[in-house]
Amino acid sequence: MGFVEDLKAPKIAKLSMIPVSCLLEVVFDKIHYSRATKLSIVVVLVGVAICTVTDVSVNAKGLIAATIAVWSTALQQYYVHFLQKKYSLGSFNLLGHTAPVQAASLLILGPFVDYWLTNKRVDKFDYSVTAVFFIVLSCTIAVGTNLSQFICIGRFTAVSFQVLGHMKTILVLTLGFFLFGREGLNLQVISGMILAVLGMIWYGNASSKPGGKERRTYSLPVDKSQKHGLLSEAGDRDDKIQLTTTSSSVPPFKTTSTSFKDDRQELWVDCSEK
Repeated sequence: MGFVEDLKAPKIAKLSMIPVSCLLEVVFDKIHYSRATKLSIVVVLVGVAICTVTDVSVNAKGLIAATIAVWSTALQQYYVHFLQKKYSLGSFNLLGHTAPVQAASLLILGPFVDYWLTNKRVDKFDYSVTAVFFIVLSCTIAVGTNLSQFICIGRFTAVSFQVLGHMKTILVLTLGFFLFGREGLNLQVISGMILAVLGMIWYGNASSKPGGKERRTYSLPVDKSQKHGLLSEAGDRDDKIQLTTTSSSVPPFKTTSTSFKDDRQELWVDCSEK
């Protein structure tokens, strides 16, 4: 990354991803984290910082670029989780709809941002066969990475994905020490890696327990008098409905037998007189 003066500086930006993701979930989703969950996240951040961050100096452009990168990535990951839950979308479906937009934005804005940060033009790069091969390989791996991101965020949350992402950092460091020599491997790095792994295990246990990570629900307080009035009104309404039903079940009738009897008596009197 050309916007920093030290290659260790991007690790600071990556460490700030978890606090920003937690802030978004607290503000928009009203998520409440227990004390154990918060402490486990702090342990993970401290462990990763111990084993990856040393002496870092960042210029003004690097600070601006890191801030934009952190907030845009956090918002994108939160929005991925929000869309999958709201519209019940699968990982492949959502990735198929968002990947073209992301690719188009990178093709349009990427060369200008890269030139602003590195003072190097993309079209001036020496595209050899080896370079093109690794570019295609990197794009192929990126598709799998994005797919795993969508699956993990859809199943869990953006914060859990960031915690798992730090496990990737630990694995990259471990494989680097085994494959490319043990230069830089010391007690500080080992203790930081162990602390980060313990924090991830603690986070998994703490967040899975009841109350470890839950959504808050707010309800308006109701006075006892108001509650009693609502119950009495509901009871009166039920009585009225029952009375109406009972009265409507009896069919109306008319008595015409009296008038018929009177007519018959008058006819008998007339006949007797005659």
